[in-house]
Amino acid sequence: MQAGNARATIQEATADYETWLAGYTPLVPLDLAEKHARMAADRFAFFRATYYRWAQQWSELSADVATAPAVLAVGDLHIENFGTWRDSEGRLVWGINDFDEAFTLPYTNDLVRLATSALLAIESDHLALRPRPACAALLAGYRAELEAGGRPFVLTEDHPWLRRVANRRLRDAARFWKRLDLAGTPGADPPPEARMVLDLALPERDLPYRAHPRVAGEGSLGHQRWVAITSWRGARIAREAKARAPSASFWCARDGAPESGEDPYAAIVAQAVRAHDPFLRIGDRWLVRRLAPDCSRVELGSLPDRRDEAALLGAMGRETANVHLGTPEMVSVVVADLERRSADWLLQASRVMLRGLTRDWKAYRTS
Repeated sequence: MQAGNARATIQEATADYETWLAGYTPLVPLDLAEKHARMAADRFAFFRATYYRWAQQWSELSADVATAPAVLAVGDLHIENFGTWRDSEGRLVWGINDFDEAFTLPYTNDLVRLATSALLAIESDHLALRPRPACAALLAGYRAELEAGGRPFVLTEDHPWLRRVANRRLRDAARFWKRLDLAGTPGADPPPEARMVLDLALPERDLPYRAHPRVAGEGSLGHQRWVAITSWRGARIAREAKARAPSASFWCARDGAPESGEDPYAAIVAQAVRAHDPFLRIGDRWLVRRLAPDCSRVELGSLPDRRDEAALLGAMGRETANVHLGTPEMVSVVVADLERRSADWLLQASRVMLRGLTRDWKAYRTS
């Protein structure tokens, strides 16, 4: 087992992690091959697809950062792990939309991983902001929201820039449905368990629908995904069922499985300062959610050319704090820890992780 061995090669770590993962959920070989191809072709895709490697090497970072106070954290946080959904009042909400890798970790893990993804985006010309002000914006937003006690990003009266981004996506509804139709291979039939959870997720019993597997994501590419698409009361609707597995942090930190009844995903969603998505259903083996133009991930490529990048990164820092506030007993400890850190600690730690990531990516491409 290479789980706890940060000196293992990226090839060894990948093979060992995927063997462990297959013990929890059947993997789709063609999708896994697609994941490997994306990992070799693009450094940001490699970053998103290899959280297991990040978790394995995190403790190799300076002990002062990697041993900071722990909270229930996102784990695999990055600048494309944000999206929109509708809450129970029908209001449009923006925030973190993927908690597959949730785990109790140093609060610095989420900030450093988020900042590292920003540095990657800057190097790839997807962000015009420079590294130092980018990290400063993330950290300022995080600290301000911790001290304010948290507030969900409801896009009705406040946050006009985010609201414009969301409204732009709503105007692309036809493109969304076309992409969803093309996102999988028709003709296959969901396994009975996936069919059952999709049936229960639809607004009416016995509503006929078309189902197909979906190829999506980076980190979870290779997991089974099934999408149900149908028309209901005048327009199309969709639900996705994605096979679940424990966080890679269990593979790395405990070399095994969560304890009985332990579910960090359900805990972090319930405890965060959040306007909840009423369509999200967290089962033992499947995660079910609504898919729609107003309920999906926000990609950097979909953002308008004219945007306030410092405000966007500040909002990401604030939303990270909203999640960490779900561990309220640690808030004062985290604030005190932030007080003692240098002004550039986040930039320095992110550069260390980015160098390690780049070495691994180059090594992976040669295999």
